[in-house]
Amino acid sequence: MTEKPNIFDRLAPALLVLGALLTTAAFILNFTSAPLVQGALLPDNGLAVIGGQVVTNKLLLSQKIFYFHMPVAVTSFVALLFTAVFGVLFLVKRNSHYDLMAKVATEVALVFILMTMVSGEMWERFEWGVWWTWEPRLTTYFILMLLVIGYFILRNAIDDAERRATYAAAFGIIAFIDAPISLMITRLVPSGAHPVIFRTDSGLSTPMLIPLLLAMFGFFCLAFALYRFRLRQQTLKARLDALKTNLED
Repeated sequence: MTEKPNIFDRLAPALLVLGALLTTAAFILNFTSAPLVQGALLPDNGLAVIGGQVVTNKLLLSQKIFYFHMPVAVTSFVALLFTAVFGVLFLVKRNSHYDLMAKVATEVALVFILMTMVSGEMWERFEWGVWWTWEPRLTTYFILMLLVIGYFILRNAIDDAERRATYAAAFGIIAFIDAPISLMITRLVPSGAHPVIFRTDSGLSTPMLIPLLLAMFGFFCLAFALYRFRLRQQTLKARLDALKTNLED
């Protein structure tokens, strides 16, 4: 008998649609009502040399990337938080389903990490004149991406299910530690050219704040829907594999 979807699985399609609508609305408002702005103040009276290029704090159309770059980055941090939480739960309770939940959360995190890297590279090219520079925020986030990729390499390198789950849980927790470091690095290293996003004075007017929040909640909805779809698919696959093993025995 097929197991009935739980409330989260039933909500997933609606959240997928809601997320698509919110991000679409954010995109429209981004290019229709959100004004062009001046960027965060850079060192040396608004001037900096990054990758051999003189950069000012003037941001034009490319600032529009920020309305999606920041939400997908925050979403990746949230997904990695669930990786760590499920990893801790597995280490405590030794329930293989927590390992599966951590794996799926990390898959979702990787999707949004790649989106963050792509949108960030576009912003860098437009504003700094380079595709990459070893700026503190970029460096710590690049390390985060490597750690997440390493998480899946580790899983694929271990055949024993119990050891794989244990090592992956510990590695996922370690990988998450880099998330708050990457988030707060612009405060820890204020000389970095990357602007400080989370401030008491956000500097965002209402026409700017609305599309940002719409994109933020939209990507949260999309991430959760993707997580539930993937988790259900992987759960059913695991049960099918277990049934096949039992029949063969």
